[in-house]
Amino acid sequence: MRKLIFPVMAAAALGCAIPAHAAPIGLSESGSTLLFPLFQAWSGDYKNIAPDVTLTSAATGSGAGTDAAIKGAVVIGASDAYLSDDVAGQNPNILDIPLAISAQMINYNIPGLTGGNLKLDGPALAGIYSGQITRWNDPAIQAMNPGIALPDKTIVPIRRADGSGDTFIFTQFLDFSADSWEDNPGFGTSINWPSVVGEQADTGNAGMIHALQNTPYSIGYVGISYAGDISKDNLGTAMIKNQAGKFLLPTPETMANAASELDPRTPPYERITLIFAPGADSYPLINFEYAVVSKAQPDAATAAALRGFLTWAISDTGGNASKYLGPVNFIALPDFIRALSETQIENIQ
Repeated sequence: MRKLIFPVMAAAALGCAIPAHAAPIGLSESGSTLLFPLFQAWSGDYKNIAPDVTLTSAATGSGAGTDAAIKGAVVIGASDAYLSDDVAGQNPNILDIPLAISAQMINYNIPGLTGGNLKLDGPALAGIYSGQITRWNDPAIQAMNPGIALPDKTIVPIRRADGSGDTFIFTQFLDFSADSWEDNPGFGTSINWPSVVGEQADTGNAGMIHALQNTPYSIGYVGISYAGDISKDNLGTAMIKNQAGKFLLPTPETMANAASELDPRTPPYERITLIFAPGADSYPLINFEYAVVSKAQPDAATAAALRGFLTWAISDTGGNASKYLGPVNFIALPDFIRALSETQIENIQ
C-alpha cells in the first residue's frame, strides 16, 4: 500500500486513535441490506478508533441509499450497484468507492429434495423469471441435474419489491448470460419484470429469506451476508454455471478468482461490473460493495471524518480484516483496487 497523505487517514489505516475533532461528528449511512450487517459490525468498533465520530446505519435498499447520498440526505449511501454513466454524468461530485467484495446466492425451497446442491445456469434462471420455465422438473433443469428426482411442482419465483442492488446483480447476470434476457428486460436496481403467474416480491434480503422459507417450491436471490440465515432455515443454495461452463458455489476462493480478473480493466472511478467474470474457477455472481459519497462535503471536519472512516474501512488491518469480513462472507479488496479507492478517498474535501 502506498503512503497516505492525510494524517487522519494514516492513523485510521493503522488502527490507532484518530485525533479528536473540535466537536462530535455524525456520519450517517443508508442503503444496501447486503452491506448492513457489515456496517453494524464496523460502527461499534470504529467508535474505539475515533471516539468523537458516530456512524449510524439504516437498511433501506441500494436504490434509496444512493438517492439519499446524491441528495445530501446522508453522508454515505451503501450500494451493491455502481452508478450508471448517465447518473454519474449528471452528478460529477458523486464518487463510487468499493469497500469490499461480496457475492449473491441463488436459493430455493424444495421440500424433501436430496442429492446436494442444485445446478442452475443463466438461461434457466431467465426462463424461470420470465415464465418460460414453470416446473421444477423442466427438461432444462433436469438436464443439469442428472440423478436428482426433481418434483413436478410449479416454481414460485421471488424477487425484490424495492430498488435493490441485489436486483442489479441478479438481472445483470441474466443479461450477460442469457440471450433471452439481454436488453429486454435488461438490468438495473429496478426493472420492468416479466409477469409470471404466482410470482412474489418482498423487501430487503431479510424479506426474501422470509418469503423463501414460507413458500414451498420457491426460488430467489439473496446476498451472501445472509448465508447463516439461509443455513438456519434449511434452504438450498444452487451451484451456478460460470462463463467457463463450471458449476460453482460462492466461496472465498471462487470469489477471489473472479476478483483477480479485474486488474487490467478497472478504471480509476471504479464503476465496473464483476459479474460473469472469466476464469475456470470464478464464481459468476460477485460484486463490489460501494460507498456512494460526495467529494464536496459541507465542512472540513465532516470531510476529514469521512476520509478517516473510509480509509479505515478498506484497510486490511481495519474494516477489511477477516474478523469483520469473515462473518458476512465478504472478501477483502485486492491491493490494486484498494489503491484506487484510496485515491478516490483523497478527493473528498
